[in-house]
Amino acid sequence: MSPTGVHSLERTIHTTNRWLADLGNSIGTEDREFVYHVLRRWLHSVRDGLTVEGAAHLAAQLPDLLRGIYYNGWNPSAVPIRRDRQEFIEHFAQSGRIARTDVPKLAPIVTAALRDEMSPAPVEHALSQLPQDIRELLQPPESS
Repeated sequence: MSPTGVHSLERTIHTTNRWLADLGNSIGTEDREFVYHVLRRWLHSVRDGLTVEGAAHLAAQLPDLLRGIYYNGWNPSAVPIRRDRQEFIEHFAQSGRIARTDVPKLAPIVTAALRDEMSPAPVEHALSQLPQDIRELLQPPESS
C-alpha cells in the first residue's frame, strides 16, 4: 500500500518530486529545498502579476500539490500587482535562499522547465499579461 493510501495524492507527490528533480538538474543542484524555494518564488511572483482569471488559468495546469503551493498566501482582491524589473527581482529573492543576483539566471530556467512540463501555451499566456521588462527577465535566452 502507498504511504497515503490515496492514489491521487501519491500521483501528485510523485509528479511534484519529478518536477523538482528535473528543475534541479536544469539549475545544476541536487538541493531540493533550494529548488523548491526557486519554483515557489517563480510561481508566486508571476501569479501576483496576473489577473484573477490569468492566475486561475495557469494554476489549472499545475499538479494538485503545486497548485496548493501556488495559491498559498494569495489575495485575489489585490491583483494584479505591477512591479518594475527591480521590484520583481526583490520580490522573487525575498525568501532569503535566493540571491538577487541569481534571479536573472534562475527565473528563465524555471520558465523553460514549466514550458516543458505543462506545454508552452499556458506559460506564454501568463507571461503575456506581465510588463515587457518582466517578460524579458523570465524568458529563456532561446525564446527572447
